[in-house]
Amino acid sequence: MPGGGRTYERWTFLGRLGGWDLCLFKVLEAHYDACAILAELGCPPPAPGELWAVWAAEPPDAVLHYSPAGDGSLTGTKRWCTGASVVTHALITARNADERVLAAVQMNRAGVEVRDASWQAVGMARAETFDVAFDAVPAQLVAGNNRYVLRPGFWHGGAGIAAGWLGAARSIIDALLASQRARASGHQLVHLGAVETALDLNVTALHAVADAIDAQPHLAHERQVLQLRSGVDAACAQIITRVGRALGAGPLCQDREHARRVADLGVFTRQCHAERDLEALGRFALEAATPWPG
Repeated sequence: MPGGGRTYERWTFLGRLGGWDLCLFKVLEAHYDACAILAELGCPPPAPGELWAVWAAEPPDAVLHYSPAGDGSLTGTKRWCTGASVVTHALITARNADERVLAAVQMNRAGVEVRDASWQAVGMARAETFDVAFDAVPAQLVAGNNRYVLRPGFWHGGAGIAAGWLGAARSIIDALLASQRARASGHQLVHLGAVETALDLNVTALHAVADAIDAQPHLAHERQVLQLRSGVDAACAQIITRVGRALGAGPLCQDREHARRVADLGVFTRQCHAERDLEALGRFALEAATPWPG
């Protein structure tokens, strides 16, 4: 798990997985995240053959309620449930009055309804991210009192997502790199130099954040994680744009794998909270400004 001394090795694996298939990465990364969450909260690990998800999005128009009555249950709708039709279990955030709790649920329970028509985008379609409705579905309380978001691993896991984005960006660059090996072109070389620089700088940042987490796993490293995710988000947008400008419409229209990867990455990086994260980083800068090089 992150913070165990091999965080960069873990993220390198996730990056390779993202470079191969972002939808598969999203499903498997969530399972690995669930394993880390359960370990951090002192719970038993998933059993062999189980595939877990982590569903923590809480848009205002869909509220999932947890009732502690009896053995506990979930009622309501959860949005953005990746792998909803394939996972066996899920860790789900829900509301118990004003408290955010984390509960574990088996997806084969009566009262679970996967609404598989809720995803309309081309990008990330194969990740099967759907709405899931729960009607008094038995659920085990895993953590109360907002412990899910207050633990250091909440931020450590968020950095692992950026590793997958970088892996996909690497594969998009490879399409341009292959073109240059066959036929060097001046303006394409400019784009290649720019995207390789953007990628390498963020891989270096990823390594630095991994080292910081391993050195102090009890800390959240929130500022560094936000900087990493924001930087990788910007780099991915630049890479998609520059590779598209360098190669034209051809690969996007005639190379199914490349076109799918570009669409997937464009959708997935919107999980970054963009200006909201940058606003948080601005507040960090005001509160902890240090002279360069701090």
